Amino acid sequence: MSSPFIGLGPLFGRLVPLSIVMQKSLTTLEKHPINMQKGPAFDATKLNWDDLRYFLEVARTQRASGAAKRLGVDYTTVARRVRALEDALGTLLFDKSRNGGFILTAEGQRLLGFVDAMETTVQSATEQIANTGHALSGHVRVGSTEGFGCFFLAPQLARFQDAHPNISVDLLPVPHFVSLSKREADIAVTLERPEHGQYVYTKLCDYRLRLYATPGYLAGHASISTKDDLREHRFASYIDDLAFSHELLYLERAVPGAVSRWRSTSAIAQYHAALQGRALAILPCFMASPDARLAPVLPDEIVVTRAFFLSCREDLRKLRRITAVWDYLRAAAELNQGFLMGDTPDIGWVDVK
Repeated sequence: MSSPFIGLGPLFGRLVPLSIVMQKSLTTLEKHPINMQKGPAFDATKLNWDDLRYFLEVARTQRASGAAKRLGVDYTTVARRVRALEDALGTLLFDKSRNGGFILTAEGQRLLGFVDAMETTVQSATEQIANTGHALSGHVRVGSTEGFGCFFLAPQLARFQDAHPNISVDLLPVPHFVSLSKREADIAVTLERPEHGQYVYTKLCDYRLRLYATPGYLAGHASISTKDDLREHRFASYIDDLAFSHELLYLERAVPGAVSRWRSTSAIAQYHAALQGRALAILPCFMASPDARLAPVLPDEIVVTRAFFLSCREDLRKLRRITAVWDYLRAAAELNQGFLMGDTPDIGWVDVK
């Protein structure tokens, strides 16, 4: 994700004096200074603010190579700029190890809080001034569970840009949690609500899962009239000890004694395994219901209901581009309750005019 610290000097020179934008952070830093090593007194006016974006990306990725990739520079540039920042502050910001990567020291952790707040201030200042009288613009990264991201959010967000062509969107549909605190995403759609931290969240929607199989599988295997008949069948499912959320372990609860010989960490992989006609699979209705190659099995008996939650860092929530995506996703989920609950195979589209 690109950093707003790129071109920081020209940005502030054009928008607002550096002293005004950084006043709060500098005042706080002076009142609660980072513990410096012995040496000359710290002079904030000599600090190269551009070095902070390198510090920020290394802190988030814990790898100089990962930070270099996100910043579009080479490894040596990142290492050099971090060393320059440590020299300017007179303190060690990272403990570096071959296996552990770049781990923040106590002083580095304190600095991260200040720099993270500064980044948000720059984002807000840029948005409020640069977008005055113009269409919304900027960059938003959305993290999501894999199946929901690919089968629902991807087409919805593609249409979102009909109304907001100047907002660039990154969608991360992954079979694991994304970290809002590390800015892996600006907005996250998760199976569980955030338990702690300064986050804003809301329930996005309920959704249903049912048991599915191909017509060919049903024709070629023992008939299924009751749950007891499922003992004669095999299933595609999650790998229990690798599932990133307990909410995914629904097979044993829905079908006690179910035998699974094919397992994966991916819902999409299970979907494709079921399409091969060699196993049954419990799949989200929004994924399987629109596919004529799959048929529900005991649809009134094997029903699992789960929920998705929408969350965002509290300090980002009021950014206009974040609000635009947030409100659009809520409208899309509300419009598609029937689709997400498996009552209709047809997805609906929000009017973005």
